[in-house]
Formats: sequence, C-alpha cells, structure tokens
Amino acid sequence: MTDLQHAIDLIARGSDEILKREELEARLKLGRPLRIKAGFDPTAPDLHLGHTVLLNKMRQFQDLGHQVIFLIGDFTGMIGDPTGKNVTRKPLTREDVLANAKTYADQVFKVLDRDKTEVRFNSEWFGAMTAADMIKLAAQHTVARMLERDDFAKRYAAQQSIAIHEFLYPLVQGYDSVALKADVELGGTDQKFNLLMGRGLQEHHGQPAQIVLTMPLLEGLDGVNKMSKSLHNYIGIDEPAIDIVTKTMKIGDALMWKWIDLLSFEIGVDEAKALERDIEGGGLNPRDVKLRLARELAARFHGDAEAEKAVAGWHAAVRGEGDVSNLPLQEIGVPAEGLRIAALLVAAGLMPSNSEANRKLKERAVRVDGEVFEDAARVFSPGFEGVIAVGKRNFARVRLRSDG
Repeated sequence: MTDLQHAIDLIARGSDEILKREELEARLKLGRPLRIKAGFDPTAPDLHLGHTVLLNKMRQFQDLGHQVIFLIGDFTGMIGDPTGKNVTRKPLTREDVLANAKTYADQVFKVLDRDKTEVRFNSEWFGAMTAADMIKLAAQHTVARMLERDDFAKRYAAQQSIAIHEFLYPLVQGYDSVALKADVELGGTDQKFNLLMGRGLQEHHGQPAQIVLTMPLLEGLDGVNKMSKSLHNYIGIDEPAIDIVTKTMKIGDALMWKWIDLLSFEIGVDEAKALERDIEGGGLNPRDVKLRLARELAARFHGDAEAEKAVAGWHAAVRGEGDVSNLPLQEIGVPAEGLRIAALLVAAGLMPSNSEANRKLKERAVRVDGEVFEDAARVFSPGFEGVIAVGKRNFARVRLRSDG
C-alpha cells in the first residue's frame, strides 16, 4: 500500500462523506502539511465521547503530519447554532463562553498532540469586524439558499419564527475557514450545510475551496439517540476510569463496532473485521472485544494503571469476586422498613418497573454480590451495601440509607 493510499484509508475510516475525495487526494499530493480545521462552540463545559469523534479524526491527521486547528467559537457561541433544532437556541453570555472555552482547552489535549495543535478563537477576526464588514459578509449569500437548509425549511413551512441572527451563523462559521485558510474542515453530518458554506466563501475570496469531511453522530449508551448530556446517555472524558469501563460495557454488541470504528486507535479496520468473523464463528465472546475497547478508552483519559484498576473492578462486579471498592457507589434512600429486590432494582435504575424486575428474577438473571438471587420477598434494609446486577451489563454498587 502506498503512503498516499494509507493516508486516504485512515482519513476515510469511519467518515460519512468526503467532499470531494479527488480534491483531498490532489491536496495530499502537494506534499505540504494541510491545515485541518474543526470548530467547537463552547456551549457546555465538559466533553464526552461523542465530541471525541472529531478529535480522534484530527489526531489521525496529526499523525499523518498535518497541522490541526482547534477553533473555539467564542464569537459564534454567543449567536447560538440552530443546527438540528426547531427553535432558536439561547445564546451564551460572554462569561459562559470563556469559562467553557477554558475547560475545553484543558480537555482536548487528552486526545490531540499539544505541540501540533493550533488553538484559535474566532473572536480574533470577528471582534475586529465593523457593522459594514458584517453586512458585506451577509451579502455573499441569499435568503433562498439559506432556506434550503433542512431545519430552516421545516421551520419556515411550519410558520415558526427564524431570527435574522440565525442566518448569520452559517456565514460566520463559513468565514472562519476563510480567516484560517483551511484545507480541510471536519464536522458532524448535522453540520454539512455550514461546512459547505465555507467552501463557497473561500471561492468568493479567491482561496482554494476546503475539502469537507463529515463524521457520523455517535449514538449514546441507549444505542438509539445521539450521545448527549441532556439525554443522560453519555460518557464524559473526565469521568473516573471505572465509570468509563462500566458504561462502555453496557453498550449493545451491534453498536460496539461503530464505537470501535469511531473511537479506537488500537483496533484497526482489518483487525476489527477479523474479530467480527471470530465472533460470528463462535470462537470469541463479544464481551472480550468490548472490554478491550473499554480499557483503551479508560487508558486514554486516565492512564494505563487506572484503566487496569477499572477493568479489575468490572470483573469483580460481574463475577462477584475481587475488590469492588473502586466501583462508583450509589446511595439510595429507602423507607425504614426497607425495599424488596424488585423495588431496589428499579430505584437503582437497573429496571424500568417492578413487574419487569420480577420477570428477571424468575429468569434467574438477577445477582446480588455475584450470586444468583431469586427470593422476591427478601427485604433489603437501610445499611445494606453491595453489588446488585441484572444480566452481565447492568449492575450497580449501592448503599441504602433510611429516608424515614
């Protein structure tokens, strides 16, 4: 395989779309470091694994020798990106933006190479723009083209309000590429309209149009919805190693392969295919592959030693032997008379209802401290502490306290 083909394959891994692939190949053949841009609006103070999909791709570009620009949209964040929303997103205050931006900058170097990363803020150029400059920028696009954007079109058809400042957001994001002379811009599939705006504005300003590379959105722990803090289906990169491991082990087997594709540096495309064949042939348990991914993610953000401790803690919870003291402890308030096992499983968030919990009891799928548990009448009183589990994925270390 040629170096160029290796680079193309690595860049394309996990991507949804490259516009245009032939332009990327031509740009790579120039033999110079390309300028790779990805913008992050500091709308929340902490990053989760969903955010690292782009960071991982940026790191791959760095490993290929290219210059990565981590753009913090401190100016853009005060506008509020309407992407994927059917209502206007509330803009952040300047204080919110700066606080979140600092946290972002502290976290991204757990993935990116600090020495090969250029951190920029788009207030550098927009802060110096006059009202006349902004009007000139707005003149470079039409309302009709802006309404081609799916979320704007839906809101317009439904006669929902669209504020003028929302039309400015794609223009502002696109102009970032002009200011930074980006060769490639990365973004989620929900950002495609904005990324293409950058291509058009660069051509308008006499620059070579950037290549657009979109990455799929990462489904969260529920396996259905985009990873999101508001949906509580996320893994934060600053969470303890044991949480990263235990949560990763709860994802479905089918989703595991997408997570490997988008999050793993250690399991390459060819090895992933070989592992999948081994599982299909019955020679490998998908749990072992998932545990390898969980260990890698924990090590990336907390180091090898903490990752090994976390894996040991997971084994202890699943097998009922070993040290479970580093498993996260969930305190549950219960009545003085205590709770039966079905109610306890619901209170711990392991089961949606008592009836479902009782069904799992009959299936011998419930364990307490590693032992199969079938006594539906057993009462757990305040002061109880142990590991309760349903199946191999859902477990919790709990301590019961009296609420009255």
